[in-house]
Formats: sequence, C-alpha cells, structure tokens
Amino acid sequence: MAPGDVDMKPAADAGKGKDKDDEKAEDKKKSEEKENPTAPPLTPAQEIKANVALIERGVSTLEPRFMHRVLRNLASIRKKLTDSALREALEEIYVKDSVDKETLLSWLPEAPALAEGEGAMEIDAGPPTAPQRKSPPPSDPLPESEVYLRLLLVHHLLSSPETVPKALQLAHETVEKIQAWNRRSMDPLAARNWFALGRAYELSGELENVRALLLTAQKTASLRRDDECQAVLINLLLRNYLHYNLYDQADKLVAKTTFPTSAGNPQLARYHYYLGRIKAVQLNYSDAHTNLQQAIRRAPAAKAAPGFFQAVHKFFVVVELLMGDIPERSLFRHPVLVNALAGYFEIVRSVRTGNLAHFQETLRAYQAQFTSDKTRTLIVRLRQNVIKTGVRRLSLSYSRISLRDICVKLHLDSEEDAEYIIGKAIRDGVIDGRIVHEKGWLECAGAKSGYGPDVAEAYQRRIGFCLQLHNESVKAMRYPLNAHRKETAAAEEAREHEKELAMEIQDGDLDDDDGLDGF
Repeated sequence: MAPGDVDMKPAADAGKGKDKDDEKAEDKKKSEEKENPTAPPLTPAQEIKANVALIERGVSTLEPRFMHRVLRNLASIRKKLTDSALREALEEIYVKDSVDKETLLSWLPEAPALAEGEGAMEIDAGPPTAPQRKSPPPSDPLPESEVYLRLLLVHHLLSSPETVPKALQLAHETVEKIQAWNRRSMDPLAARNWFALGRAYELSGELENVRALLLTAQKTASLRRDDECQAVLINLLLRNYLHYNLYDQADKLVAKTTFPTSAGNPQLARYHYYLGRIKAVQLNYSDAHTNLQQAIRRAPAAKAAPGFFQAVHKFFVVVELLMGDIPERSLFRHPVLVNALAGYFEIVRSVRTGNLAHFQETLRAYQAQFTSDKTRTLIVRLRQNVIKTGVRRLSLSYSRISLRDICVKLHLDSEEDAEYIIGKAIRDGVIDGRIVHEKGWLECAGAKSGYGPDVAEAYQRRIGFCLQLHNESVKAMRYPLNAHRKETAAAEEAREHEKELAMEIQDGDLDDDDGLDGF
C-alpha cells in the first residue's frame, strides 16, 4: 500500500457501526421515557379528591389561597361531572360506614347492577396477585369539604330539568348547614352555595319566593363583613328585582348598600351590568354607558362567558344610540356577537339613515327578541332619534320644504306632529331654520359654517386641557438626587483653575499660550 493511501473500512462494517449508534440512541430515548413518563390526565373523581385535599390543607394552615384555587376550577369540573364520578369520589373520600356519605349518595340514582358472571371474569383474569387495598381515611372530611361536595351535587342536579327540584332541596339543606356551622373559613364556599340556590329558584320559576331569604342573608353578611357573600347576595337581589321590572326597589337597594370593592371581577362585572340597566331606564344614559363599559372590561373572555358578553353588548349598543352616537361597525362582526346582534344592527342602520319606516319594520320583525332581552322599552325611545336624523338630512338637502312633504318622507301621521317635532329640533339646535306656519313650510338656513362662538369655545377648552396636561407633566417629572451639585462642583473647579492660571501669568511663571489648551 502506498504511503499516501487511506485504509478504507468495508461497507458492511460501516453499516454495523451506524446500526450500533442507532441502537444506543434508541436505548437512551427509552431510558429517558421510563425516567420521565408523561402523566395521564386525572379523572373527575381524582380531581375532586385532590380539591378536597387542597381545601383541608387551606383550613389547617389558615391559607385562603388554596380554597380560591379550588373554586377557580369549579367551572371546568362542573362540565365533567357524572353520577359515576361523584359516586366514586364519595366512596374514596368518606369512610366505609359514614352516615354523611350515605346521605350524599341518596341524592344520586342507584348504581346499575352488574351482569351475571361479570365479577367472575374480573377475578379469574390473570394469575393471582397480592391484593392492594387502599387504606381508608381515619375519619370523615372537614365540614368545608362536605360543603364543597354538596355544591358539586347541586350543580350536577341543576344540569337536568328533571332534577331541578332535588337541587333546590339540597341547596336549602346546604345553606342551613352552613348557617348552623358558622365557620369563617367556609365563607367562599357559602357564597357559591348562595349563587347555586338562587339559580335553582330561577330554573324552577319561583324566583320571588327567595327574596326574603336573600335579604336576611345580605344583612347577616354585611354585619359579619363577609365581602364575598355580600357581593353575591347583592347581585342576586338586583337580578331578582330586574327580573320582575322592579327598578325602584333595585335603585333603593343600590342606594342603601355598599358593594364591596374587594369582590372578584365576575361579581363586579355583574354589578356594573345591573347598574347600567337601572341607569338606562332612569334616562341617565351617560352613567349607564360608563357602567356597561366597566362590565365589558371586567367580564371574562367572550368565549368563556358568551351569554354575559352578548347581554351586556345588547344594552351597550342601545344606550350608545340613545346618547346620539353610532356604534362601530366592527362590533357587529365579532364572532360571538354576529347572530346575537343581528336585530340591533338593523336598528343602528335605521337610526343612522333616519329611515322611520325601516325602524318600525325592524321593531316588528324582532319584537320577540327585544322583549326577551328586556331592551324593547329602550328601543322604542329611539323613534325620536330616528326622526331627528331624518329632519337633519332634509334640512341639509332642501332650502324650503312643506310640512306635508316632511310627513310623507318621514312617515309621520299628521302635519301637526311634523310641526311639533321640527319645532323641538330647532329649539334643541339640531337644525337651523324657521317654520312659516301661514304657508305651511319649513325654511332652512343651510349648513352652518365651521366658525362661530361654539367653535371658539371648543378650541378654548382643548387649549386649556393641553396647558393643564403640560403643567401636570412638568410637576410629575423626576430628577436625579443631588445632580446639580456635580455641575456646581465642576463650575467651581473651572473657576479655581482660571484663577490659578491668571496668578501664574501675572507672576511671569507661565507664558500667555501655555496651559490654555482647554480655554
């Protein structure tokens, strides 16, 4: 072999080396999978058991964050509840001969009987192994855990219309137990149980029967400074009053109670929503608009709570129209609001164009929806806005138009109605013109110029706001501490240096051009 040649391995040997590397990589991958196996998702029964452990840990350590962590997962676990999952959880949490376990199991339907031979197949399958028995808990869980399990049972029974009466009875028993125990660590769970009780009454159609009970509980929660229960109970009472159109009583409740500021965002969103409805009925549209905006901002995501998101936006659109503004078109393209706001979009179109005929037609077509949404009373008030918009468009199009033509174009009943509406529009400053009663027409002054005292006043307000913002920004500026001392020290050193140079020049020790490079 020549000295420059390279000894090449056979192809078979190279392939064997490659196979060995692949085998090593696979073995390493399998060992990693054995060391870090992917945990399977927990079953509903295991989740309930883990939540009960968290509740008891929070009670023993006096840490409310564990209780709140359990309640945050309540919405997700409610969707997974089944009879078998609840029965399995109760069997694992309680001891074998527990009276409370039998009481809770009685609210569930009986377990289906096993088929003949089913048990034998399970016993004979595979070689006999040592039985693995789960050690039962030494005692029953804490009262907080029992209340949590009862809450899950109530929500599970509320999911079916046939079991709503049983849910109502169980919710009443749970509330009585909570009042008998009177434990402060149970307050977050008590708030959720009050909400479940109100929901059970609403589904059973007996919402007026729970009002006295809620009022008594609200007084008790206020005296105990139980903010969570107080927030839930105030919202339940407001919902009760608004369901029966008792707006005066709802307004008195708001005036005589103080909603706790420490309540969570869901309760604050509900409270602002109810306040917005009350203010809208009372013709206080600006406050209603503010409250509804707060409800939208504090509400959960649209996909998490689509019903509440749609309900708030229905009132928000109507209130914005009553204020004289037109909602943005992008709002009606939202995936959650496209179908829910179809009728409201037609109302917005009729208000924007001033088409009274289209407004009346839309009101008749969507009357059932507006009535169920409790917005029909507010939408009827928009008739004047539609007429004002139509009158404004006519005043810009014609310099003179008869009242009879106005009645035809705006679909009004008589010339007297047209004269009254136009007179009110002139007085409110909607249009600039005058009515000639003898000849029966309206003389319009045309479009206003862009200048005048109103424009000057608006500019003055904007200039004042900008100046005030500038002054506040200057006052809010922050400077480094003692930064001016460094500049003062540098200036003093420069002056001392100048004095020394001047003295040396006078003494003749330094020429005029020496040492003056920096000056």
